[in-house]
Amino acid sequence: MVCGLDFEEKSERIMALSAPALELVARGSDGFLPSAGSVDFLVVVVGEQKTLLELLPHFSYRLKELVMMKSIFEFLGNASGEPYTVHTNVYSQGKGNKEQQFHLWFDPTAAFHTYSIVWNPRRIIFLVDNSPIRVFKNHEAIGIPFPKSQPMRLYCSLWNADDWATQGGRVKTDWTKAPFTAYYRNFNANGCVSGTSSGSCANSGAWQTQELDAKGRNRLRWVQQNHMVYNYCADFQRFPQGFSEECKRSRF
Repeated sequence: MVCGLDFEEKSERIMALSAPALELVARGSDGFLPSAGSVDFLVVVVGEQKTLLELLPHFSYRLKELVMMKSIFEFLGNASGEPYTVHTNVYSQGKGNKEQQFHLWFDPTAAFHTYSIVWNPRRIIFLVDNSPIRVFKNHEAIGIPFPKSQPMRLYCSLWNADDWATQGGRVKTDWTKAPFTAYYRNFNANGCVSGTSSGSCANSGAWQTQELDAKGRNRLRWVQQNHMVYNYCADFQRFPQGFSEECKRSRF
Protein backbone atom coordinates (compact mmCIF):
# COMPACT_ATOMS: atom_id res chain seq x y z
CA MET A 1 0.00 0.00 0.00
CA VAL A 2 1.27 3.48 -0.89
CA CYS A 3 0.23 6.63 0.94
CA GLY A 4 1.10 10.28 0.66
CA LEU A 5 1.42 12.80 3.44
CA ASP A 6 -1.22 12.66 6.14
CA PHE A 7 -2.02 14.99 8.99
CA GLU A 8 -4.16 14.89 12.09
CA GLU A 9 -5.86 17.29 14.43
CA LYS A 10 -3.95 17.91 17.66
CA SER A 11 -6.95 17.87 19.99
CA GLU A 12 -9.36 15.06 20.72
CA ARG A 13 -13.00 16.14 20.77
CA ILE A 14 -16.29 14.85 22.06
CA MET A 15 -18.83 16.32 19.61
CA ALA A 16 -17.55 18.82 17.05
CA LEU A 17 -17.92 20.78 13.83
CA SER A 18 -15.00 20.04 11.49
CA ALA A 19 -14.74 21.79 8.11
CA PRO A 20 -11.61 21.66 5.92
CA ALA A 21 -11.61 22.97 2.36
CA LEU A 22 -9.83 20.89 -0.26
CA GLU A 23 -9.17 20.66 -3.97
CA LEU A 24 -8.94 17.08 -5.20
CA VAL A 25 -6.40 15.48 -7.53
CA ALA A 26 -6.96 17.06 -10.93
CA ARG A 27 -7.54 15.35 -14.26
CA GLY A 28 -4.56 14.75 -16.49
CA SER A 29 -3.94 16.53 -19.76
CA ASP A 30 -5.94 13.78 -21.47
CA GLY A 31 -8.97 14.69 -19.36
CA PHE A 32 -8.92 11.42 -17.44
CA LEU A 33 -8.81 11.04 -13.70
CA PRO A 34 -5.28 9.79 -12.93
CA SER A 35 -6.34 8.34 -9.61
CA ALA A 36 -8.73 5.52 -10.48
CA GLY A 37 -8.42 2.85 -7.85
CA SER A 38 -7.32 5.23 -5.12
CA VAL A 39 -8.97 7.03 -2.26
CA ASP A 40 -7.66 10.42 -3.17
CA PHE A 41 -8.34 12.10 0.11
CA LEU A 42 -9.75 10.85 3.32
CA VAL A 43 -11.46 13.21 5.75
CA VAL A 44 -12.40 11.17 8.77
CA VAL A 45 -13.22 11.71 12.42
CA VAL A 46 -11.92 8.59 14.15
CA GLY A 47 -12.26 7.39 17.70
CA GLU A 48 -8.89 7.21 19.44
CA GLN A 49 -7.28 3.98 20.59
CA LYS A 50 -3.86 3.21 22.07
CA THR A 51 -2.63 1.71 18.81
CA LEU A 52 -4.16 4.26 16.46
CA LEU A 53 -0.97 6.16 15.66
CA GLU A 54 0.64 2.89 14.62
CA LEU A 55 -2.00 2.51 11.94
CA LEU A 56 -1.22 5.61 9.92
CA PRO A 57 -0.97 5.56 6.98
CA HIS A 58 -2.26 1.99 7.00
CA PHE A 59 -5.20 2.34 9.37
CA SER A 60 -7.81 1.71 6.70
CA TYR A 61 -6.84 -1.94 6.64
CA ARG A 62 -6.87 -2.42 10.39
CA LEU A 63 -9.85 -0.42 11.56
CA LYS A 64 -11.89 -3.61 11.70
CA GLU A 65 -9.51 -4.94 14.35
CA LEU A 66 -10.42 -2.14 16.75
CA VAL A 67 -13.60 -1.03 18.45
CA MET A 68 -13.82 2.20 16.47
CA MET A 69 -16.24 5.05 16.19
CA LYS A 70 -15.91 7.26 13.16
CA SER A 71 -17.69 9.48 10.69
CA ILE A 72 -16.09 9.42 7.29
CA PHE A 73 -15.74 11.31 4.02
CA GLU A 74 -13.80 9.43 1.34
CA PHE A 75 -13.24 10.62 -2.21
CA LEU A 76 -12.88 7.59 -4.47
CA GLY A 77 -10.96 7.95 -7.72
CA ASN A 78 -12.84 6.66 -10.74
CA ALA A 79 -12.38 5.28 -14.25
CA SER A 80 -11.71 7.42 -17.30
CA GLY A 81 -14.40 9.99 -17.91
CA GLU A 82 -16.24 9.17 -14.68
CA PRO A 83 -16.63 11.52 -11.68
CA TYR A 84 -15.23 11.10 -8.21
CA THR A 85 -17.46 9.17 -5.83
CA VAL A 86 -17.99 10.72 -2.40
CA HIS A 87 -18.24 7.83 0.04
CA THR A 88 -19.73 8.37 3.52
CA ASN A 89 -20.06 5.94 6.41
CA VAL A 90 -20.67 5.93 10.16
CA TYR A 91 -19.05 3.44 12.52
CA SER A 92 -20.04 2.94 16.14
CA GLN A 93 -18.87 0.20 18.51
CA GLY A 94 -16.79 -1.18 15.67
CA LYS A 95 -19.74 -1.61 13.30
CA GLY A 96 -20.27 0.24 10.03
CA ASN A 97 -22.11 -0.99 6.93
CA LYS A 98 -23.96 2.32 6.70
CA GLU A 99 -22.55 3.59 3.42
CA GLN A 100 -24.08 6.25 1.24
CA GLN A 101 -22.31 7.43 -1.92
CA PHE A 102 -22.73 10.50 -4.11
CA HIS A 103 -21.54 12.08 -7.34
CA LEU A 104 -21.06 15.78 -6.79
CA TRP A 105 -22.85 18.45 -8.81
CA PHE A 106 -19.55 20.22 -9.60
CA ASP A 107 -15.97 19.34 -10.53
CA PRO A 108 -14.15 18.98 -7.18
CA THR A 109 -10.77 19.25 -8.91
CA ALA A 110 -11.37 22.73 -10.34
CA ALA A 111 -11.47 24.74 -7.11
CA PHE A 112 -11.58 24.48 -3.33
CA HIS A 113 -14.77 23.24 -1.72
CA THR A 114 -15.68 22.79 1.93
CA TYR A 115 -16.54 19.36 3.31
CA SER A 116 -17.99 19.47 6.82
CA ILE A 117 -19.09 17.06 9.51
CA VAL A 118 -21.39 18.32 12.25
CA TRP A 119 -21.41 15.83 15.12
CA ASN A 120 -23.65 16.51 18.10
CA PRO A 121 -25.60 14.30 20.54
CA ARG A 122 -28.65 14.18 18.30
CA ARG A 123 -27.28 13.66 14.80
CA ILE A 124 -24.30 13.66 12.43
CA ILE A 125 -24.68 15.92 9.40
CA PHE A 126 -22.45 15.62 6.33
CA LEU A 127 -22.27 18.82 4.27
CA VAL A 128 -20.61 19.92 1.02
CA ASP A 129 -20.30 23.70 0.67
CA ASN A 130 -22.92 23.96 3.44
CA SER A 131 -25.37 21.79 1.50
CA PRO A 132 -26.41 18.74 3.53
CA ILE A 133 -25.93 15.46 1.71
CA ARG A 134 -26.61 13.08 4.60
CA VAL A 135 -27.97 13.02 8.15
CA PHE A 136 -27.38 10.12 10.55
CA LYS A 137 -29.66 10.49 13.57
CA ASN A 138 -29.18 9.21 17.08
CA HIS A 139 -31.47 6.18 17.33
CA GLU A 140 -30.04 4.67 20.49
CA ALA A 141 -33.61 4.41 21.81
CA ILE A 142 -34.27 1.63 19.28
CA GLY A 143 -30.91 -0.07 19.77
CA ILE A 144 -28.80 1.61 17.05
CA PRO A 145 -25.31 2.50 18.37
CA PHE A 146 -24.40 6.17 18.06
CA PRO A 147 -20.90 7.64 18.60
CA LYS A 148 -21.19 10.19 21.39
CA SER A 149 -18.78 9.41 24.23
CA GLN A 150 -15.46 8.37 22.72
CA PRO A 151 -12.99 11.21 21.99
CA MET A 152 -12.22 11.63 18.31
CA ARG A 153 -9.98 13.70 16.07
CA LEU A 154 -9.69 14.56 12.39
CA TYR A 155 -7.31 12.66 10.09
CA CYS A 156 -6.67 13.43 6.42
CA SER A 157 -4.66 11.32 4.02
CA LEU A 158 -4.13 10.09 0.46
CA TRP A 159 -3.82 6.35 -0.04
CA ASN A 160 -4.10 3.52 -2.51
CA ALA A 161 -7.20 1.34 -2.33
CA ASP A 162 -7.34 -0.18 -5.79
CA ASP A 163 -8.40 -3.50 -4.31
CA TRP A 164 -11.92 -2.08 -3.81
CA ALA A 165 -12.28 1.67 -4.46
CA THR A 166 -13.16 1.72 -8.18
CA GLN A 167 -15.72 -0.71 -9.58
CA GLY A 168 -15.05 -3.19 -6.80
CA GLY A 169 -11.32 -3.25 -7.51
CA ARG A 170 -11.59 -3.96 -11.24
CA VAL A 171 -9.97 -0.61 -12.13
CA LYS A 172 -6.47 -0.14 -10.73
CA THR A 173 -4.44 2.96 -9.95
CA ASP A 174 -2.46 4.24 -12.94
CA TRP A 175 0.92 4.90 -11.34
CA THR A 176 2.29 6.39 -14.56
CA LYS A 177 0.26 9.50 -13.68
CA ALA A 178 1.93 9.90 -10.26
CA PRO A 179 2.55 11.96 -8.24
CA PHE A 180 -1.04 12.76 -7.22
CA THR A 181 -1.47 16.15 -5.56
CA ALA A 182 -4.36 17.80 -3.77
CA TYR A 183 -4.56 20.83 -1.50
CA TYR A 184 -6.11 21.72 1.85
CA ARG A 185 -6.82 25.12 3.37
CA ASN A 186 -8.99 26.87 5.98
CA PHE A 187 -9.32 23.93 8.34
CA ASN A 188 -11.72 24.80 11.14
CA ALA A 189 -12.78 22.71 14.13
CA ASN A 190 -15.16 23.93 16.79
CA GLY A 191 -16.06 21.48 19.50
CA CYS A 192 -15.80 20.05 22.97
CA VAL A 193 -12.13 19.32 23.52
CA SER A 194 -11.73 16.13 25.50
CA GLY A 195 -10.87 16.78 29.15
CA THR A 196 -12.38 20.27 29.31
CA SER A 197 -15.26 21.22 31.58
CA SER A 198 -18.86 20.80 30.48
CA GLY A 199 -19.33 24.56 30.86
CA SER A 200 -16.64 25.24 28.29
CA CYS A 201 -18.23 22.77 25.93
CA ALA A 202 -21.68 24.28 26.44
CA ASN A 203 -20.48 27.60 25.06
CA SER A 204 -18.76 26.24 21.98
CA GLY A 205 -21.39 26.90 19.35
CA ALA A 206 -24.85 26.42 17.85
CA TRP A 207 -23.65 23.25 16.12
CA GLN A 208 -24.43 21.35 19.35
CA THR A 209 -28.14 21.47 18.57
CA GLN A 210 -27.85 21.99 14.80
CA GLU A 211 -30.53 20.39 12.68
CA LEU A 212 -31.92 20.98 9.22
CA ASP A 213 -34.47 23.73 8.68
CA ALA A 214 -37.02 23.56 5.86
CA LYS A 215 -34.49 24.87 3.32
CA GLY A 216 -31.91 22.32 4.46
CA ARG A 217 -34.41 19.46 4.26
CA ASN A 218 -35.37 20.47 0.72
CA ARG A 219 -31.72 20.67 -0.25
CA LEU A 220 -31.04 17.23 1.23
CA ARG A 221 -33.96 15.77 -0.73
CA TRP A 222 -32.58 17.31 -3.94
CA VAL A 223 -29.07 15.96 -3.36
CA GLN A 224 -30.26 12.46 -2.51
CA GLN A 225 -32.77 12.29 -5.37
CA ASN A 226 -30.34 13.58 -8.01
CA HIS A 227 -26.81 12.73 -6.84
CA MET A 228 -26.94 9.69 -4.55
CA VAL A 229 -25.53 6.64 -6.33
CA TYR A 230 -25.60 4.13 -3.45
CA ASN A 231 -27.68 3.80 -0.30
CA TYR A 232 -27.30 0.90 2.11
CA CYS A 233 -30.95 1.36 3.03
CA ALA A 234 -31.95 0.30 -0.48
CA ASP A 235 -29.52 -2.58 -1.14
CA PHE A 236 -31.77 -5.65 -0.98
CA GLN A 237 -29.08 -7.92 -2.40
CA ARG A 238 -26.62 -7.02 0.33
CA PHE A 239 -29.16 -7.12 3.16
CA PRO A 240 -31.71 -9.81 2.22
CA GLN A 241 -32.56 -10.29 5.89
CA GLY A 242 -33.90 -6.73 6.07
CA PHE A 243 -32.58 -3.24 6.57
CA SER A 244 -31.33 -1.69 9.78
CA GLU A 245 -34.04 -0.05 11.86
CA GLU A 246 -32.86 3.52 11.20
CA CYS A 247 -33.66 3.00 7.51
CA LYS A 248 -37.35 2.91 8.47
CA ARG A 249 -37.19 6.29 10.23
CA SER A 250 -37.07 9.89 8.98
CA ARG A 251 -33.82 10.77 7.25
CA PHE A 252 -33.80 14.17 9.00
